Amino acid sequence: MEHKEDKKRNKGGRPKKGTAEKLEYRVVVKLAAADYFRLLTRAHDAGVSRSEYMRECFRNGHVKGRLSEEHATHVRNLCGMANNLNQLAHKANAGGFYEERDDCKVAVARIHELLTKIGI
Repeated sequence: MEHKEDKKRNKGGRPKKGTAEKLEYRVVVKLAAADYFRLLTRAHDAGVSRSEYMRECFRNGHVKGRLSEEHATHVRNLCGMANNLNQLAHKANAGGFYEERDDCKVAVARIHELLTKIGI
C-alpha cells in the first residue's frame, strides 16, 4: 500500500513541457556585421536574449511580399502617367488651364483606374 502512495505523491520540480512548448528545432542564419550588431542592440534594449528576440519577431513580425509582375507593370504605368500629368500641368501653367482641361481629366481618370486595380 505504501508503494502506491509514493507514486501518486508530488515529488516537486518543474512540470514537463508539452510538445508545443518544447524548443527542438534549430535554424542557422547568416547575418552581415551591421545586421548582427543591430540584433544585439535591439535584444539588449528589450532585455531578452537574441534567440528570444528573434522568436518574438517571428511571432509578431510582418514581412511584405515582393511585387507581382502585374503590380510592377501597374506601378510603371502609373509612373509614366504621373510624368504625363506633370507635363500637362506645366502646359496649363504656361498657356492656360482651359486648353489642357480635357487631357488632364483623361489622365486623372486613367490614374484612378490603375489605383483601383492595384488596390490602393
